[in-house]
Amino acid sequence: MATKLKEVDAVIVGLGWTGGILAKELTEAGLRVVALERGAIRSPQNDFAVPIVRDELRFVVRHELMQNTARDTLTIRNNPSQDALPMRRLGSFLPGEGVGGSAVHWSGHTWRWTDMEFNVRSMYEERYGKNFIPADMTVQDWGITYAELEPYYDKFEYTAAVSGKAGNINGQILPGGNPFEAPRTREYPLPPLTPILASEMFTQAAKNNGYHPFPRPSANASRAYTNPDGSKYGACQYCGYCQRFGCEANAKGSPLTTVIPIAMRNPNFELRTYSWVTKVLKTTDGKRVSGVAYTNLLNGEEFEQPAGLVLLCAYAINNVHLMLLSGIGEPYDPVAQKGVIGKNYCYQTGASATLFFEGRHFNPFMSAGGSNATIDDFNINWDFDRGKDGFVGGYNVAGGFNTALPIGYRPVPRGTPQWARHGRPPPPNGTRPQ
Repeated sequence: MATKLKEVDAVIVGLGWTGGILAKELTEAGLRVVALERGAIRSPQNDFAVPIVRDELRFVVRHELMQNTARDTLTIRNNPSQDALPMRRLGSFLPGEGVGGSAVHWSGHTWRWTDMEFNVRSMYEERYGKNFIPADMTVQDWGITYAELEPYYDKFEYTAAVSGKAGNINGQILPGGNPFEAPRTREYPLPPLTPILASEMFTQAAKNNGYHPFPRPSANASRAYTNPDGSKYGACQYCGYCQRFGCEANAKGSPLTTVIPIAMRNPNFELRTYSWVTKVLKTTDGKRVSGVAYTNLLNGEEFEQPAGLVLLCAYAINNVHLMLLSGIGEPYDPVAQKGVIGKNYCYQTGASATLFFEGRHFNPFMSAGGSNATIDDFNINWDFDRGKDGFVGGYNVAGGFNTALPIGYRPVPRGTPQWARHGRPPPPNGTRPQ
């Protein structure tokens, strides 16, 4: 029998960037807020200090900061006729677990979406006609514009210590930034990260070919910084241990060191860790939600937490899963193309190539999570014509490194013999080609 607790104004499910920001804002507005996080809380001083944090086996291979797929996984199928199979290995999809969520171990890449995403159908139909987008393609406008979101983009960048170079301030195109970006009201809070050799070479090659390279904006502080709330950052040390790791220099924008501590200082806020929410509760008439049910993972106790507001902040997949389990909304039917819950999920896709240059020593492990130069000429640039080839969308191109680890990242040219494969000895000098 679940224990029913005292009602609060709001309950937050998952305490990452979204939940952390809402926790801070709602408690400052005077609401009584409870946050439920199924993972632990970590201390940057104790858990991300050197040498503890530089453990590739612990954080890369064993995914210590991420969702445990042996206990809680997703099932995958390409169409309804297939059997859904469990995903037991994490790849580029790295859902976080613990206070701070994925923003503890992310690389910090921080993009602003524009009306090319928010009003995608309208903009393509205006340019290419009503019949350009195929009838079975579920592309639609978001119902919100970039202009409405711009103040919040700006506030986040100054909260998260984003380093970058503006390319468009109030319509004025500036050298060194992204000339295709939507207008912003001011410069980034911090200058770009120090470029590495790979990004310098990419920048020069892109310029030589008439493109418009710019430093990738990233929530890695290029120098010591205090954000508007008083949260302090150290300067990035280019240690290379960025994605999949906590930040040893406290330079990475993370809710664990910014908005969450501010919320926790407020007496209106309560954090409950190891709390796995299993259902969103509804009123007897089913017209509104009334709280959540959750289990304490340490002892198996079950609770009901009534609340006036229920905020699902546990990433899109987990939020949708919880809504489906709770009977909220109409599940998406991919055959009938009806319903909303679960519709249009898409993860990022990409392709990469590793290049070798004779006589060049890149030292890729000396980098930050955002050590990339990028071009947007084929993404949010309308001069790049989609009409003749009949496609919707675009892509950016970048050169550089993202967590090129000393042990985990050891590329060699094609055809290089492997060490001791099938009992063969290593190469004559006992070293691998670089």
